[in-house]
Amino acid sequence: VQLVESGGGLVQAGGSLRLSCAASGSIFRNSAMGWYRQAPGKQRELVATITKSGSTNYADSVKGRFTISRANFVNTVYLQMNSLKPEDTAVYYCHADLTWPEHKNYWGQGTQVTVSS
Repeated sequence: VQLVESGGGLVQAGGSLRLSCAASGSIFRNSAMGWYRQAPGKQRELVATITKSGSTNYADSVKGRFTISRANFVNTVYLQMNSLKPEDTAVYYCHADLTWPEHKNYWGQGTQVTVSS
């Protein structure tokens, strides 16, 4: 298993959760990392990405509420989620876009986030 996620759960609207994704060192060092989510009956969508140098990108729906970060010394990417809404309910997947020595995509197993109203 190359990507291991943790931190999902049930939270009330307005609450916070932090997701973590631990990767193998060789993958983490050479990858842009990201978080995606998939709600029931919907397609998987991008939530946030972070490049190897730390540049970030967010979906409009989460801007100002979610923060992606990476801790290179522990090969882990985080997603801090604040002011959660019921529409944030989904399975959240960690993603690694490996660019060296080959271009390859890796996905985590997913972690459920449920926001109650």
